[in-house]
Amino acid sequence: MGHGSSRSLGIPAGKGPHVVGCIDIMADHTIQGSFLRLYYPCIQGEKNQRPLWIPRHEYYSGLADFLKYNRKTVDYFLKYMYGSYRVPAEWNAPFKSDGKYPLVIFSHGLGAFRTLYSAICIEVASSGFVVAAVEHRDGSASATHYFEDKTACEVKEPALSSSSTLTLDQLEEKWLYYQPHKMGEKEFPFRNLQVHQRAEECTKALNLLTDINKGKTFQNVFPLDFDFTKMKDCLDLCKVAIMGHSFGGATVLDSLSKEVRFGCGVALDAWMFPLEDEMHAKIQKPVLFINSEKFQWLSNILKIKKLDSNNVQRKMITIMGTVHQSFPDFTFLTGHFFGKLFGLKGTIDPHIAIDISNKAALAFMQRHLGLQQDFDQWDPLIDGKGEHVIPGTNINLPQSNSKFKQ
Repeated sequence: MGHGSSRSLGIPAGKGPHVVGCIDIMADHTIQGSFLRLYYPCIQGEKNQRPLWIPRHEYYSGLADFLKYNRKTVDYFLKYMYGSYRVPAEWNAPFKSDGKYPLVIFSHGLGAFRTLYSAICIEVASSGFVVAAVEHRDGSASATHYFEDKTACEVKEPALSSSSTLTLDQLEEKWLYYQPHKMGEKEFPFRNLQVHQRAEECTKALNLLTDINKGKTFQNVFPLDFDFTKMKDCLDLCKVAIMGHSFGGATVLDSLSKEVRFGCGVALDAWMFPLEDEMHAKIQKPVLFINSEKFQWLSNILKIKKLDSNNVQRKMITIMGTVHQSFPDFTFLTGHFFGKLFGLKGTIDPHIAIDISNKAALAFMQRHLGLQQDFDQWDPLIDGKGEHVIPGTNINLPQSNSKFKQ
């Protein structure tokens, strides 16, 4: 079996009871605006259109820059490998106004962008959440874009004001590609600045969805005929979590230290380097750390362990057989040979790995957001009990640190 399992390649569909729709939202066309992909429980559309996984060819160029390869070569290779994959969600399907949904803000990792974690976002949305996958404009995305006004240079009014009605033909598209820190420049101040911008962008996304929930109108730069009024009073803004992978894991922690509306956080293979030590004391919310077997190292784990608390629940589990890239979608779309070659696959079936991660995250969110669901059936995973999962870390810790509080 060439792919290491009998499954065909493709992003797994959500297993929850809801059909998932998705749209892109750009509120305020400038670089300061909010840009995100929204996944939500939807009414099944007749068109049944599924969006391309990598939405624009510029993202291939950005990935090439991030990987430090020639753009032309990577463009050809990635298009050949991944160009035809679609996301298992209904594009622009009508929102299902059916009670109140809790909300998750999702933050991507270094060199990623808003669509690369669609397996996780779709699974969570299919379980009855609205999920906003932010595309960061701090220079850490492999590529992202915004618009400048062709007609004038004066500062535009905020997106939510009714007078802001620029059409796409009045706007000029600008692409921002991955920005590495410069040789000889200290990396910490550079990354620390980025993580603060990322946290701000997560809060902006939450503010935008709060406004949508109030029924405020805004102009989506993308001309979709999506009826946002259907979302009015459908978000449970007392039940908001933040999730993220790698640099997004650091973003989770920075956001929790600043924004009280986030009720809990789930950090997938968190990269702790960008965070200043003073921040730890400011995090008063529960956090679940879900780690891969192969990414973590001692100093990173010790930084996570500084968040140990007797007052607030802090949990850490490790999924054995996984690698850092077991969380983004590439792991489902790459055959065994390339998956191993490029570190996109661990030794565990990627579907089993993501399933463990998603179930642990759902159980944790139920516990700390007070959800009335059946996700508590997966509570043992939070304690690292079950096949392929261990409590705490697989990294050998100095004796005094050997037990992460359970």
